[in-house]
Amino acid sequence: MGEDVKEHGIGALLQWNALLISFALFLTLAILGGITAKNDWTNIGILVVLIVIALALLITSADFFVEGAKGLARRAGMAEVVIGLTIVSIGTSLPEILVTATASASSGADPGMMDLAIGNIYGSVLVQITLVLGIVVAFKPLEIRPAWLRRDGLLMLFSIVICTALLWEGDGLSRIEGGILCLIYALYIIWLLNDTDKIRDDELEIVDEIKSTTDFSWSGTAYFVMVVIGLSMAVYSANQLVEYACAIAVKLDVPHAIVGTTMSGLGTSLPELTVAMVAVRKSQGVAIGTLIGSNITDPLLSIGIAALISPISLTESSYDLTMHLIIPATLLGVSLCLLMMWTGFRFSRFEGGILIGFYLMFLLLLELQRQGYLTV
Repeated sequence: MGEDVKEHGIGALLQWNALLISFALFLTLAILGGITAKNDWTNIGILVVLIVIALALLITSADFFVEGAKGLARRAGMAEVVIGLTIVSIGTSLPEILVTATASASSGADPGMMDLAIGNIYGSVLVQITLVLGIVVAFKPLEIRPAWLRRDGLLMLFSIVICTALLWEGDGLSRIEGGILCLIYALYIIWLLNDTDKIRDDELEIVDEIKSTTDFSWSGTAYFVMVVIGLSMAVYSANQLVEYACAIAVKLDVPHAIVGTTMSGLGTSLPELTVAMVAVRKSQGVAIGTLIGSNITDPLLSIGIAALISPISLTESSYDLTMHLIIPATLLGVSLCLLMMWTGFRFSRFEGGILIGFYLMFLLLLELQRQGYLTV
C-alpha cells in the first residue's frame, strides 16, 4: 500500500510539473507572439522559435489532456484497454486533429490552409509509419502478431485508401464525406470492443481491479479541470502553429502542402514517437500498435472533422504536388511497412533503417520538386 501511495504521489507531482511547464510555454508564446505582431517582426529565425514553442505547448497540453481524460475514465471504472483504444488513441492524434481543424476553419481567409490541412495528415501518417517507426525498430526489434496485423494493419491501409479515393473522386471532401469518414472510425471502435473476445476478457479483469482501487492521485474535479485546461491550451497552440508555419511558407515561397507534410506533420507526430519509445521497452507490439492506431485515427477522424467544419478542396497550385507525390508516397510507405511486417512477422533493425531511408528519399524528392528539378 505504501508503494501505491508513493507511486500516486510521484504521478501527481509529474502532472503538476507538466501543468507548470504548459503554463510557462503558454505565457512565453503569448508574450513573444504579441511582441512580434505589434512590431511586425517577420524574421524567419523568430518565426522558427515561435513554431518550436507552439509545438512544445501543443505536445505538453495534449499530454495533459490525455492524463486528465484517463483519470476521469479510471474513476468511472473504465478498463485501461478501453481508455487506450479511445482516449489515448485520439489524444496522441490530438495535435493532428487540432492543426487540421484549425486550418480548415481558417480556409475562408486563406484557401491555402486546406493544402496545409491535407498535407499535415498525409505527412503525419508518412512520418509515423516510416521515420518514427524506423527509429523505434532501430532502438528495439519487434515481434508482430498475425491476428493484430490482419485487423488493424489492413484497416490502416484501408483508411488511407478510402480517404484518398474520396479526395480524388471529387477533388476534395464534402461535409457528407467527412461525416462518412468519422462514422467509419466510430464503427471501427465499436466493432473492436464488441467483437474481440480477448479485449472483452481483459476489460472485465481490469474493471474489477480498478473498482477495487480507492486511492487516486487527483479528485474527479481536478481531472475535469485538467481536461479543460489541456484542451484549451492545445487549441491555442494549434492556432499559433498554423499561423507561424504559413508565415514562413509565404516568406520562403514554399507551398502550404509542403509545410504541412514536413514541418507540421513531423512536429505533430512527436507524441506518437514519445509513446512508442516508452511502450517498446514494456511490450512487444504495443509501440507499433500505437502508431497504427494513430494512423487509423488521422485519415478518418482528423480529416473527417476538418471536412465537417469546412468542405475541403485542394488549391490548383498544390493539386499536382499532393496528388502525384505526397499521397502516392504515403500509400507506398504504408504498403512497404505492412509488407515488412508480413514477412516473418518481425521488424528488424535493417528494416527500420530502410523505412528511415524511405522518408529521407521522400524529403529529397520534395526539395527537387521545389527547386524545379522534378516535375509532378
